[in-house]
Amino acid sequence: MKLKNIAIIATAALMMTGCSEDSFLDNKPQGVLSDEVIQKGGQVDLLTTAAYAALMGPSPQDWSVWTAPVTNWSYGSVRSDDAYKGGGGTGDISEIHRMEIMDVDATNGNVDVKWYHLYVSVQRCNAALRMLNSLTDAELADRNVQIAEMKVLRAHFYFELSRLYNKIVYFEENYEGSIQQLSNNEFTRDQILEKIATDLENAEKVLPAQQPEIGRINKYQAAAYAAKVNLYRAYKQDETTHKVVSVDAGLLGKVISYCDEVINSGRYALLDNFQDLDKVSTGDNSKEGVFQVQYSMNDGSGSAGRVNWSNLLNAPQGPYSGDGFFLPSQDLVDAYQTDANGLPEFDTYFTHHFDVWNAATGKSENVSNNVDPRLDYVVGRPGVRWKTYTKTPCQPTWVRDQGSYGQHCSKRFFVSPESSEMFNGWPWGASALNWNIIRYSDVLLWKAEALIESNQNLEEARSLINQIRQRAANSQYWVKDFNDNTKYAANYKIALYPAAGWTQDYARKALRYEFRLETAMEGERFFDLVRWGIAGQTMNAYFAHEKSKRVYYSNSKFTEGKDEYLPISVTQYNLSQGAYTQNPGYASFE
Repeated sequence: MKLKNIAIIATAALMMTGCSEDSFLDNKPQGVLSDEVIQKGGQVDLLTTAAYAALMGPSPQDWSVWTAPVTNWSYGSVRSDDAYKGGGGTGDISEIHRMEIMDVDATNGNVDVKWYHLYVSVQRCNAALRMLNSLTDAELADRNVQIAEMKVLRAHFYFELSRLYNKIVYFEENYEGSIQQLSNNEFTRDQILEKIATDLENAEKVLPAQQPEIGRINKYQAAAYAAKVNLYRAYKQDETTHKVVSVDAGLLGKVISYCDEVINSGRYALLDNFQDLDKVSTGDNSKEGVFQVQYSMNDGSGSAGRVNWSNLLNAPQGPYSGDGFFLPSQDLVDAYQTDANGLPEFDTYFTHHFDVWNAATGKSENVSNNVDPRLDYVVGRPGVRWKTYTKTPCQPTWVRDQGSYGQHCSKRFFVSPESSEMFNGWPWGASALNWNIIRYSDVLLWKAEALIESNQNLEEARSLINQIRQRAANSQYWVKDFNDNTKYAANYKIALYPAAGWTQDYARKALRYEFRLETAMEGERFFDLVRWGIAGQTMNAYFAHEKSKRVYYSNSKFTEGKDEYLPISVTQYNLSQGAYTQNPGYASFE
């Protein structure tokens, strides 16, 4: 099953682990049930299930998870060159708009809420670990396995904190002090990531290859996450400027080893059809979904069920009647263009815009260029078939504020509107579609990246990247013209990278470009740019490309040594009674 009991069990567990903002570091869970009652009643699963439920957000159906999403659409995609905020204009949830234009300070509410949510989630893991540590193996047969699961979950939440905020507070389950006794400057980025990686690596040694319930973490998920964290660790950053100063070959070796463990397990593979990722029947717990957040519908928890409320705002208008946030940028659309050989136009794609809507004629222009077929899996373009919907193609009116954001919608993460898998009514576009924290394609690309950066076996790296491109090149699944099923919706042309000219420099460029095309709109792009040390140059070039059409970018600038990380919020500083230090580049608290 998909851990549907989360919906019911977590309700009780929240009564014990729910925290107010000034007490999330309290040592004992507070509420109607004590630790002793849970232990004697054999109900430690209340705490472990609550920790799993935090993957959806600590209050998954509350308004705050809509604007501080666990899917990171605002933190990782809108802050990058992949997406616009969307919605009803720049003033609609202005905190996200401020992040989009690089105008963030310590008073931004979305900066504060995300921090709070993640630390509440950390404390749920710690509460479960305290209870598990107090038991014996005789009292709980799989105690060590459950401890490992909780440490993987805690590692996930700390990893999110690290790549969002840089200077973070780190504490484990045995901490008994107060928030005022903790510093967010005690450990460096390297030290935090090392602690996270150590928990993941130790958990991998304990966890079984197969768990009795779908949704529980296994050894390969821990290995995949260890690969990801070690990849981030490998890029050493200057603590003040955030510049990448070196790449650690030893850590790259760890990345390769952990990726190989996942690849050689035989458990995972790419789905044949990219579009099957966005169907409940084919995407949930599929061979490509290495680590997924488990969602469910009609599970007795109220409304539609435990659906992905983090993406609640993002359903288009039209057949979804949605709020229309989170829209693909013109730059992303242009990036899918390919040359005469079917390869990306790395350095020139932005010089000619693809699929530009002409309101006067009611038609899209500049649509004759070759494009990677993944464009029409990711982007909803006017006049183009929308998934399996037959009533109408995608329409420009599906975007609420076309003057600000253009006419493109995000096609990802929603099932087709006529599908029986979709909930009818509010919440718009809801379904039981899981969210991928790690896909198998990620693992292939991480290994390729480690091989390229260590300048070893570049041919294997090319093969790994080409596996992903080969999936996209399968014309059996290409989007057909809405009015003529014998034609395609665009001039699709995609080729595999040839061996000729496959140098380290070219391979690095291809790898980074492939990350963008394959994982577009998945909330990862900004963090990739920071990891590689190219966020400043990429984002400032993006603002220059886009500001003629998106006037709100006119004065936008990415400031290196600052904008790589969010500030520490003034609310958290006040709660710490001055114990916290602000990130470089932002105004000091003092």
